[in-house]
Amino acid sequence: MPCGTLYLVATPIGNLEDLTYRAVRVLKEVDFVAAEDTRVSGKLLHYLQISKPLVSYHEHNKMQRGPELVQRILNGETCALVTDAGMPAISDPGEDMANLCQEAGIPVVPVPGACAAVSALAQSGLPSGKWCFEGFLPTANKPRRERLDVLKRETRTCILYEAPHRIRATMHDLAEQLGDRRVSISRELTKVHEECLRMTLPEAAAYYDMHEPRGEFVLVIEGAQDNPEQSAADQMERAIALTEELTAAGLTLRDAVKQAAKQTGARKNQLYQTMLERAKE
Repeated sequence: MPCGTLYLVATPIGNLEDLTYRAVRVLKEVDFVAAEDTRVSGKLLHYLQISKPLVSYHEHNKMQRGPELVQRILNGETCALVTDAGMPAISDPGEDMANLCQEAGIPVVPVPGACAAVSALAQSGLPSGKWCFEGFLPTANKPRRERLDVLKRETRTCILYEAPHRIRATMHDLAEQLGDRRVSISRELTKVHEECLRMTLPEAAAYYDMHEPRGEFVLVIEGAQDNPEQSAADQMERAIALTEELTAAGLTLRDAVKQAAKQTGARKNQLYQTMLERAKE
């Protein structure tokens, strides 16, 4: 008997219209669905008017459940693996399931769709030619410091996930270790209260000290510069030029400096002092 197939089916990250036509067809055709949370996936299947057996597969039962699912697929059944939101196997225990199936010679077929990391990167406006995905930072102190030390030297745009109850601590850690880099903060992607904020890491730390974090966050962080000294000089030159444009348009020096520093990532106090010195020349 030929073995079946494992389909990695991307599900909506917020808006139900995130789901593709192909994903709906595959969910209708498979023999069973392996879900991170059968309650969440059950609601999605109910909305789609699809009736399929649901089997739980998550971080806490994957060691036992994984081999069971592999055996069912080897016996000829087809399985759709879904996570609560987004693409399975990306910062998700589905990674282990995909590996088990590959090792067993089972075809693993991706059914692409919504992905919070890629969506936030596209939304950010930050360099997207080279980027890295870190998922969630470790919560334990030592491994967290080690990862931040690596990110301090990372020149690619970096994407992180974070939960609302940890966002304040994470922003302060990032600001302390990575400095004045630009960050794009995407919250509640494709949902009713979707929001995208662009600022520097220190500004983001201050912002969330004053505002209550809500929803799930994707952080897109500017990479380190290959030549920090030259980068800082270029950044200041851009900030000076923008400040001059804004003051010529009628803004006060303080307001112009504040806006230019926010847009370029230049240090506000240093920019203000530079503009005062230029005015004396």
